[in-house]
Amino acid sequence: MSSTLFAQAAGGEGAPNPFLPMFIVGLMVLFWVVVIIPAGRRQKKEQEKMLAGLKRGSKVLTGSGIVGTVVTLKDGDDEIVIRSEDARLRVKRSAVQAVIGTDEAEAAK
Repeated sequence: MSSTLFAQAAGGEGAPNPFLPMFIVGLMVLFWVVVIIPAGRRQKKEQEKMLAGLKRGSKVLTGSGIVGTVVTLKDGDDEIVIRSEDARLRVKRSAVQAVIGTDEAEAAK
């Protein structure tokens, strides 16, 4: 009797489809492969392109929220020196989150 009530409450007849959980997991994997992985690769390429385009006088925003102007950078080096107000900071290139613009006065020095 209780199995009849359960089947009526579930709105179906008989046992539920055993392949439904595998179908849902398959949809999640498909979403991951089609949407998430390409977006991550695209973002990584854009970040590398932005870091390669850094030059003296570029105004940058670091991951910690510091806004400064690039003073010194070398092509093979992983660190850059930025000036923010009266302080000079040595940071990793990977800490740069965005290039805000250029400081023409700094670039001319």
